[in-house]
Amino acid sequence: MVLSLVAGLVLGAAGMGAAWAMNAGSDSPAGGGTPAADARAACDALDGFAPEKYTAKGPAGEVALNRYAAAGALSTAAAAGDPKYTELAQAIRRSQDRHAQVFDFDATVQKDLDRAREICRTL
Repeated sequence: MVLSLVAGLVLGAAGMGAAWAMNAGSDSPAGGGTPAADARAACDALDGFAPEKYTAKGPAGEVALNRYAAAGALSTAAAAGDPKYTELAQAIRRSQDRHAQVFDFDATVQKDLDRAREICRTL
């Protein structure tokens, strides 16, 4: 039951991230609707993500959950549009998959998040 709840939250958050990406204005530095814009938006979502707030109750927890899911959805969209973003999408997905297994931001999850943030710094 817990896994169903987590899956529902992640899928719902991914949908929110996708809607956010589709509604983003074209005033982003990379332009709207491009793989580069999706990658930048994923990095922006990841930049605002605080793992320590992921389990917080109320708005802080909701923000953290949705930013984490949006980073995954947007990086996947970027990689689908341009393979040069595949490593970013894989790093975020690995962190999300591991988190779904251990329900914690352990060293392995953190390592993948750090890698994703490192990739973001080079975009």
